[in-house]
Amino acid sequence: MDETTITTTSREVPARLGEGFPGQRMRVLPRPLVAQAAQAPVTSSLLVTDVGFFPRASSHGRVRERGAAQHVVIVCASGRGACRLPSGEHPVTAGQALLLPAGVPHAYAADERDPWTIWWLHVTGRAVPELFAATGATVERPVVGLADPPRVLALVDTVLRRMERDETTSSLVAASGAAWHALALLAADRRAVGAAPHDPVEAALDLLRATSSERTSVDELAAMAGLSRSHFAALFRRATGFGVLEYQTRLRMAAARELLDTTDRTIASVARQVGYPDALYFSRQFRRIHSVSPSAYRSQERG
Repeated sequence: MDETTITTTSREVPARLGEGFPGQRMRVLPRPLVAQAAQAPVTSSLLVTDVGFFPRASSHGRVRERGAAQHVVIVCASGRGACRLPSGEHPVTAGQALLLPAGVPHAYAADERDPWTIWWLHVTGRAVPELFAATGATVERPVVGLADPPRVLALVDTVLRRMERDETTSSLVAASGAAWHALALLAADRRAVGAAPHDPVEAALDLLRATSSERTSVDELAAMAGLSRSHFAALFRRATGFGVLEYQTRLRMAAARELLDTTDRTIASVARQVGYPDALYFSRQFRRIHSVSPSAYRSQERG
């Protein structure tokens, strides 16, 4: 068995290039099929070429001096490992994902004393660079925290199950969809490594969702977070794409849409329910966001 040494921050870890972990699962597409699927509808946007599950992967590791031909995603379910990139050493622990762009030299290995359990996949396609960029991972900071690790792990398991079934177009398309969903969750719910478990913006969002019919000022939210108004407002906009008041308005409008879709309540009653005592003001806000009045929205066919 070939061995190469990966230097971590604490010791030399042998990176053995063979496989063989009790309970492991793995699927690798034949490369002629990869070339064919990379030109086909759907899978040309995102194609899973390799996927696997390595439990308690003692002595597992890889060294790729020229990088991988595909983008690599490794999700750590338990234990720990480390990755070396041109940017330096990057530890990986449970509840984190390591994202390695294609063509970037790298080396990684499981921790010797607490080897990682990982779900991993290799992906290629036109949409993959954009999805990777959306996760916020970079060569300098390739590790991202997961807000909901079980959901991401379940999606990678779905990819693996579909590719274990067979290599038909339908299985490859299903695997691509699950992998897209997993990467989208990494982008939507990512947490900066080292961030506090109770992120001030996440706490504010939870409060706003729970009290959407009430107005909570930026000053109140900033005070709860222990931040200045300007600092909190900047963090909030960066996380959501909206200012605090606009975010609250859109929460209210989502609730209004549900009431308009599912009840026969009057427009004034819907307005009061979602926090607008003035029905005319509610209608103006609704039209601003939806480009139609509440009554016109209700008359549209949906479903």
